[in-house]
Amino acid sequence: MQNKTSKHIMEYKTQALVLAGLLMLTGITVGVSFINLGPFNVWVALLIASIKGSLVLMFFMHLKYESRVLIISFLGTIFFLTIMISFIFWDVAFR
Repeated sequence: MQNKTSKHIMEYKTQALVLAGLLMLTGITVGVSFINLGPFNVWVALLIASIKGSLVLMFFMHLKYESRVLIISFLGTIFFLTIMISFIFWDVAFR
């Protein structure tokens, strides 16, 4: 029988790959900032930041190994936060 805490131990290879992915996405963020995409600059930056945040949450904060209830409550929180942020964008756009 496995110890319950042993599920949270990740190999250094996995951590290095996630770190490499985060650094690559940071480079992409910097590269895209020099490209004029018009109104899509903010959306591209938010998309890349969301992917980076998801990687940090899943691997470094061990959300990948938690129960479904915690994951569903977290996703519900993110859903309502997204709604609130979209209301702010909508309010600013129509002033």
